[in-house]
Amino acid sequence: MDMELIEKNINEIVDSLEQEVMALVMDESIDKQMTNIHMKPLASTKKILLNALESIKMVDRLHKEELEKLS
Repeated sequence: MDMELIEKNINEIVDSLEQEVMALVMDESIDKQMTNIHMKPLASTKKILLNALESIKMVDRLHKEELEKLS
């Protein structure tokens, strides 16, 4: 598994989500309640991606440990 590529791609998506959040925060044409409503899915998506990345790293580490045991 190319962990570097996976991590890079997930981090790019997270960066994009953070840019969307900043755009929402800076948009003075929408009120606080609407800002919060729009931000919830972005924050949830970011958390899901970061959790997925940690899970992928764990699986990769366990896989490498198993391979070392067999060597």
